[in-house]
Amino acid sequence: MFDILLVGSGVLWTITYLLIIRRGFLDHTYGMPLVALCANLSWEFIFSFVFPHGPVQRPINIVWFSFDLIIFYQLLRYGPCEFPRLPKKHFYGMVALALLTAFFTVVFITLEFEDFDGAYSAFGQNLMMSVLFIVMLHSRGSLRGQSLSIPLTKMGGTALASVAFLFFSVGYERSVLLPFLYCSILLFDALYVAMVFSAARPQPKTTA
Repeated sequence: MFDILLVGSGVLWTITYLLIIRRGFLDHTYGMPLVALCANLSWEFIFSFVFPHGPVQRPINIVWFSFDLIIFYQLLRYGPCEFPRLPKKHFYGMVALALLTAFFTVVFITLEFEDFDGAYSAFGQNLMMSVLFIVMLHSRGSLRGQSLSIPLTKMGGTALASVAFLFFSVGYERSVLLPFLYCSILLFDALYVAMVFSAARPQPKTTA
């Protein structure tokens, strides 16, 4: 059951990546928050090639990493326009620093907690992503790079992974941190869904 839930989670997250890529090219922007994208790239690279997962999860990680590279390309291509007051060289320097910091953060969390399944770093950065999606929506003031289907598939994929680790994982039964992360991610994802739904609704016409 654990592997079945993870495969289901992987399918929904893959759809999420494809939706983000599509929306990014349509809107000429990037659809995943900068810091969250750097953390995602780092996690997927580390658990594909540095501390590779087993035969079920590793292929999913590699697929995700490939799609995240496309989103990273969108970040590099369209990102400077989202920071008009920041010189391009400073923007690219910020991206490089964020990627480097994210990579070693995931590595050191893995080593510190001996968490070679990557659960703590995965759900931790998932929560960060959920919060940053809300921040991105607010800061852009529009749905550029975003759509209702993106938070819905993200929420569904994360929910399946949360159920898998909560009820069927071995080694995390006594964790108090992970259940907190599961609930927090669900809360912020639901809030993000509500905000996107509200932003996508046609505004009533006002009459003088």
